[in-house]
Amino acid sequence: MKRFLDIICAAFGLIVLLPLLCPLAILLRMTGEGKVFYRQERMGFGSKSFFILKFATMLENSPSLGSGDITLKNDPRVLPVGRVLRKTKINELPQLWNVLIGEMSLVGPRPVTLNQFGLYSADAAAVIAKVKPGITGVSALVFRAEERLLAGRANPREFHSQALLPRKAKLESWYSENRTFLIDVTVLLLTACVVLKPSSRIAETWVQNASGVGVADLYDGT
Repeated sequence: MKRFLDIICAAFGLIVLLPLLCPLAILLRMTGEGKVFYRQERMGFGSKSFFILKFATMLENSPSLGSGDITLKNDPRVLPVGRVLRKTKINELPQLWNVLIGEMSLVGPRPVTLNQFGLYSADAAAVIAKVKPGITGVSALVFRAEERLLAGRANPREFHSQALLPRKAKLESWYSENRTFLIDVTVLLLTACVVLKPSSRIAETWVQNASGVGVADLYDGT
């Protein structure tokens, strides 16, 4: 049932969004480095890697520059058009293709880089790998403003690996073990809510109450 809905929604989304995606592709081709799409290897279902598809928003060799596979607030590697696409999450829309071909689902654990996945505990990694990664999910809701959470940290990479990744692992493990159709629908609705109103804290509140994983403190003072 989940796969059927993924195919229907992904195909419908790609068709409906075509009038938006085509002009964006032309704009990206004419600006920045002339790249339309960005492909990066991520960990997927069954601990098998795949290449996630996004609109190109950063310098092509950005993983080898600056903060590597984490993005900071006002990151100089982000291209001008890319800032708008990242803020509105439009850069994630090409992942509907990943959903259509079966590499991803609409809702699931957010796929991380191979290096970041290696920092998960063995137990968490095994549980998370049993579920297809998603365009959105419980950790995607909480860490949608990850750049802001890392802003001002003396060592953002250390904070990311020691404070953020363990909570991501707990959230993704909780989803993987408790996923239901109702939870998926709730996540999709909350995703729409926070995209339309980024300042809303309704997503963090729901995730914390549902999963029991403390996340509200991350936003204290931000």
